[in-house]
Parts: sequence; C-alpha cells; structure tokens
Amino acid sequence: MLRLPVHDHKGKVVSEIELNSEIFESKIVEPLVYQAVRLHLAKARSGNASTKTRKDVRGGGVKPWRQKGTGRARAGSIRSPLWRGGGVVFGPTPRDFSFKISKKARRLALKSALSAKAKDSQILVLKDFGLKEPKTKDAIEVLKAINIGKKTTVVLGSEDSVAKKSIRNIQKVKVVDIEQINVYDVLDNDVLVFTQDALSALSEVLA
Repeated sequence: MLRLPVHDHKGKVVSEIELNSEIFESKIVEPLVYQAVRLHLAKARSGNASTKTRKDVRGGGVKPWRQKGTGRARAGSIRSPLWRGGGVVFGPTPRDFSFKISKKARRLALKSALSAKAKDSQILVLKDFGLKEPKTKDAIEVLKAINIGKKTTVVLGSEDSVAKKSIRNIQKVKVVDIEQINVYDVLDNDVLVFTQDALSALSEVLA
C-alpha cells in the first residue's frame, strides 16, 4: 500500500493517508493514456477554418474574354484558383476533430496516469488551503509552504469554491475540479496536488 504525508496550509505534516491501490498502483496502459490525451486535444481544436472553393466564390458565370484573338491566355471564369480572389483548391473546411473512446477505457487511462504520477513521486496531499475568503496572495503562500515552484495542477473538491477562485490566477498553476479531472490535466504538470476532500472523492469519480 502506498502512503503519503498530508500537509496543512502551513506546510507541516499533520497525518498520513493511504492511497487506493486500485487507482494509484494499477497497471500503466500507455496506449490508452495516449488515446485519452489525443481525445482531449482533439476536442480542444476549434475546427472552424473555412475557405471557399470555386463553386462558393461569387461571380464568374461569364467568360472574362473571348477564347481567341486577344493575345491573352484563355480563361473560362474568374472563380479559377489561378486568379486572385478565386476559389481555393483543397482548402480547409469546418470539421469536428473529436472521436470517442469507451467509459471503461477512459477510467483505465485515468488510473494509468495517476499510477504513473504516484510511481514518479509527483503527488502531494494537502489537508486544505485554510482560506476563508478568495485571496490569491494567501494561496501562493500555501503553495510555497509545501515547496511548489514548478508547473502544478491542483485538484479540489467540488465545493471548494474559495480555493478555486484564489488559485485560478496564479501562473503555472492549473486548478481542476475533482469531477472534471482527466488524463491530460493529470499528466500536464510537474506536481499534482490533491486536497484531502478531492482524494476522498476520487474513488466515486472512478467508480
């Protein structure tokens, strides 16, 4: 069983917590992790780049000049891709880049990502931020107390709105609600910080 120290908002170790072995010591399935990260990035793509082909360009129904006798190259329409303002050949059109993977695969990918973090000793547990009102300055002091100086993802309980508002403007720190946790957010950092409430709720999220 993997055990981690629990820090308070002043950085002191106040207790220990036992991590769920089914979540943090599961087999790391890299292909599933890769698929989950791809899915997250694909969903983030806007896919709204749009160009007009020659059928979409307005005008050009009349031949610009007669076929012979002018000395100029023959032309059939101003919509031609050869012309300035003409249609674009094989240009981008609006599309949806997302794809689907099963719930079971998503859960396994998330367990794999969390297990990889635990294996690399990149998980910290915080009892709570001890904040009574939203204050970025106080949240920074808490992160300094637990020696966080790198790119960090903080996972909070769903009702911890005060901490969320305090953290969201800190550079290199991303805040994630436990119910919205995904593989990309777990891996895209140097340190993953869980509050004790978030860690307790994780089993329900992955149930």
